[in-house]
Amino acid sequence: MPTPRAEPRGSHDILSGYDRNDFHASRHQCRRHNVIKMDALRALYESLRMQDPQTYVQSGNVVFRTSERDTAKLAKKIQNGIEKRFGCKPEIILRSSTELEESISKNPFAKRRDIDPGKLLVLFLAGEPSVQGREKVLAIKADPEELRMRGREAYIYFPNGMGKTKLPWSLIEKALGIPGTGRNWNSVTKLMEMARKLEAVN
Repeated sequence: MPTPRAEPRGSHDILSGYDRNDFHASRHQCRRHNVIKMDALRALYESLRMQDPQTYVQSGNVVFRTSERDTAKLAKKIQNGIEKRFGCKPEIILRSSTELEESISKNPFAKRRDIDPGKLLVLFLAGEPSVQGREKVLAIKADPEELRMRGREAYIYFPNGMGKTKLPWSLIEKALGIPGTGRNWNSVTKLMEMARKLEAVN
């Protein structure tokens, strides 16, 4: 994985949501020639019987509603649909609106007044990391970056900005043994806002 960006180029991530079980974040690691337009992505979701799909900027974040409660089945359905329509097979990482809200409330930097939200990244993982994986990640020398783990999320603060970091990003995924997708804090809160509005309407 390349040096982390606020919204990584060349990838398409999904925020999907429904009623009280909105989902956040999938990782579509498609090559540049597989760039997915957001109107096409929304159309795909509609064809998969997802309701009210909404996208957030070109990153591929999507919010939608569905009656499906099996997240594994839902992720597979999205993955297969994208592969068939766009020719790339991404790994899908989902979060419910409740889980997304929890990731916001668990922010380990929340009480720090010196934190710039635009320099804080949340790494949403595909699964629960092992104790050994957590220990390996927390042992990584990240200075001046600060790295914290909370459940299936890693919070990384880049005081000098994400573009100037020397943090070995690939080493984080290797240590965890689990793929993840990153969102800067401003995007995370915006996606939460979108999910809440969708719930309020429905």
